[in-house]
Amino acid sequence: MIPPSSRNNYKKTILSKPNLKLLITEDGSSSLLNTTLNDYYHSTKGAIGESLYVYIEQGIDYYIKTNSSCKHLKVFEIGFGTGLNALLAINWTQKNPYLIDYESIEPHPVPKAIYTQLQFKNWSLNLAKIHKCEWEIPQNMTEAFKLTKFNTPLEKFENKCGYYNVIFFDAFSPSKQPNIWHLSNLKKCFASLKKNGFLVTYCAQGQFKRDLKEIGFEIETLPGAMGKWEMVRAQKVT
Repeated sequence: MIPPSSRNNYKKTILSKPNLKLLITEDGSSSLLNTTLNDYYHSTKGAIGESLYVYIEQGIDYYIKTNSSCKHLKVFEIGFGTGLNALLAINWTQKNPYLIDYESIEPHPVPKAIYTQLQFKNWSLNLAKIHKCEWEIPQNMTEAFKLTKFNTPLEKFENKCGYYNVIFFDAFSPSKQPNIWHLSNLKKCFASLKKNGFLVTYCAQGQFKRDLKEIGFEIETLPGAMGKWEMVRAQKVT
């Protein structure tokens, strides 16, 4: 989170939904500011840069590095948001010989008037496709990437025990939406991971890390992305 004194340095456009503002981050990619929560969807230093580092490099890439026999990944995302993480995962499958089943939850979808203005390199076609996908219905975005979106909060999502290889925990920060980071939700994530699966997130809050350890995760505190001090990768080893 950048300090309030720096926020006026970024281009923001008020859109049709009163509590969302569009901005262009420093790497040229789009993000949103939720003005109700006063929280950004991504780092203002670079939306693509942050998501690529935290979720693809430290999540999917690291999982493949440590589980080389896996050719079909199950990924669960908490916070579909702008769809950037899904776009990056689709792009990853186009460069790597793996399949991904990607499930994502989002209780507050970004409206069409906003997602059609997002700028993520030359991915506008895939961006429109993933946002137009019907909820609850698995759909093949490419031969290697299947997407299922759920319009529900984590508390109401039906748990799948021992199912996912990687979890992208990309909710708003604990100080803004503490209920999402509640111990009961983290236990749900732990149960849904396969043995040796990982949860990755931009967040490295102290209480969050203590809760992960209490549940049984082994955690690594890694350098953060795009100017942030730290991030967390947590592994289920039992």
